[in-house]
Amino acid sequence: MSGAAKRQARGAAKVRRDAAHRALGGTAAGAIAGHFLKVIPLAPGSIVAGYAAMGSEADPLELLTRLEAQGHVCALPAVALRQAPLVFRQWHPGDVLVPGDHGTQEPSPAAPACRPDVVLVPLLAFDGTGRRLGYGGGYYDRTLAALRAEGVPLLAVGVAFSAQEAQDLPEDEFDERLDWIVTEKEARRFGAPPGR
Repeated sequence: MSGAAKRQARGAAKVRRDAAHRALGGTAAGAIAGHFLKVIPLAPGSIVAGYAAMGSEADPLELLTRLEAQGHVCALPAVALRQAPLVFRQWHPGDVLVPGDHGTQEPSPAAPACRPDVVLVPLLAFDGTGRRLGYGGGYYDRTLAALRAEGVPLLAVGVAFSAQEAQDLPEDEFDERLDWIVTEKEARRFGAPPGR
């Protein structure tokens, strides 16, 4: 897909996400947490990497808070190098975050790095096959590819509003698919993509 077409798709997806964020207010976070915890199986003490929501992103903070209360380890991403996989650092609800690249908020560089078992992934849009439309920087695609190449089980779980679902999103060869999507309406598992 051309760069111009992807930019147009991102613009339309952001409009839909912004509208969903305004419509759902603060109610989506609790529903998202409930669906995740009810449906997605986690081994005791799993390491779950979330993100600090920006703008109209679906916020995983309530989910992360509940996961830590259940004994799981939580982490947030940090950009160590541009054009490289993300690094995940341990984080506890209430920890002070520091400014990162691209307007993000990250754990302190002193926080221990860790390898997540589950990565909660922000997005602009998703489709019914697990394709994800991101922001164009490729950080999550590189990160998921690197973690999956280690041969250790990993779940990539998109966190979104149900209104962010699109039809048949474009896919480039380097794009990594989601294993699950969790919205305020459901938790849905995707089948393995062709060739994986």
